[in-house]
Amino acid sequence: MYLTPEKKEALFAKHGKSKNDTGSAEGQIALFTHRIEHLSGHLKNNHKDYNTERSLVMLVGKRRSLLDYLMKKDILRYRAIVKELGLRK
Repeated sequence: MYLTPEKKEALFAKHGKSKNDTGSAEGQIALFTHRIEHLSGHLKNNHKDYNTERSLVMLVGKRRSLLDYLMKKDILRYRAIVKELGLRK
């Protein structure tokens, strides 16, 4: 398992408001980013795994929509999470 409950709690504690705050946009964006990085590494070795490729595209779309939502609601939080995770539009 690539994402243990301890790793997930640490991810939400670092990017969310607390380790139990799984609903914040920043926490979800951080979780999606971690999963996207994992799937990208998997696809480098298994380039014919089309199901994983589709899942990756769907995750990127979900992350993009959350980032768009955050940009509309609070531009400062958006800029902070983009800078912290190293994302660019």
